[in-house]
Amino acid sequence: MGILERISEIEAEMARTQKNKATMGHLGLLKARLAKLRRELIEPKGGGGGTGDGFDVAKTGDARIGFVGFPSVGKSTLLSNLAGVYSEVAAYEFTTLTTVPGVIKYKGAKVQLLDLPGIIEGAKDGKGRGKQVIAVARTCGLIFIVLDVLKPLQHKKLIEKELEGFGIRLNKLPPNIGFRKKEKGGINLQTLVPQSELDIDTVRTILNEYKINNADVVLRDDCTADDLVDVVEGNRVFVPCIYLLNKIDQISIEELDIIYKVPHCVPISAHHKWNFDDLLEKMWEYLQLVRIYTKPKGQLPDYTAPVVLKGGRNSVEDFCNKLHRSIMKEFKCALVWGTSVKHQPQKVGRDHVLCDEDVVQVIKKI
Repeated sequence: MGILERISEIEAEMARTQKNKATMGHLGLLKARLAKLRRELIEPKGGGGGTGDGFDVAKTGDARIGFVGFPSVGKSTLLSNLAGVYSEVAAYEFTTLTTVPGVIKYKGAKVQLLDLPGIIEGAKDGKGRGKQVIAVARTCGLIFIVLDVLKPLQHKKLIEKELEGFGIRLNKLPPNIGFRKKEKGGINLQTLVPQSELDIDTVRTILNEYKINNADVVLRDDCTADDLVDVVEGNRVFVPCIYLLNKIDQISIEELDIIYKVPHCVPISAHHKWNFDDLLEKMWEYLQLVRIYTKPKGQLPDYTAPVVLKGGRNSVEDFCNKLHRSIMKEFKCALVWGTSVKHQPQKVGRDHVLCDEDVVQVIKKI
């Protein structure tokens, strides 16, 4: 039996199984088996080949955004109108057959945009060129899922299912689970909050499927079997995502008001360039980029070319390393002006976390 047949057999058994306390362990086992098969599908045991012609695009700029969607939803038109890059547009499906890159400058940051070929249902199982498309999507800091406003929910669910199958988790945080393998001592489970799904037997069943007999597991939230499988697999990508509901020129104002209430959504018209300001503002918010201005000693700050850091990696040390790796060897302290400090300027060390639009002057050891 092939991998796809085994996957569909497990999915059918999960659909048949009633969810209650008695079946939690069995469902956990099935979820672990499913995750292992999906991994085998993405990374064949013989070692994977490349991503395919035209799919490997070198990373440039401060962030990378991938456009994912079904064929003919307007991804190429959006890239052309946002970045001024020509991506073939036509009235038939599958116009884009490789990754088409473009760059947009916004608030001093360079953002790379990737127009990916349209995916089809079953992409996660290797249909079409879905594997290569989703493999590129895994490398992005933000995903734009482009949907046709006339059938958004139906397409949204299908695309989410395809991306989930490839280990991409949209608008989610990594599970708050501590997991550590050890040499002996069996499975130890510690729960810091009451659990509705996981107990010691379910945890043991899932870990046994991975041939893990000795481990410490700490559940800091009310976690699910899927969360534990994600942590054990260790290859999940947690990516923010914005749903772009395109072709709003074809709907009424009343329908537009309803769409605006959907979380993580921005209604646009790629063809008419409607609502691009809102889209770019939301893009900036989701990318969580931090702009830092440099100030040479005795001179005014340089506001023309900010050093752009990613949120979570915006300490003084990260800033120095972005400028040049050698700076930290001679680093003494830094003077900072801005919202991250109480006094203007304030002397800070390498671990100080910077805020957007701070000004920094590095002081070296004499």
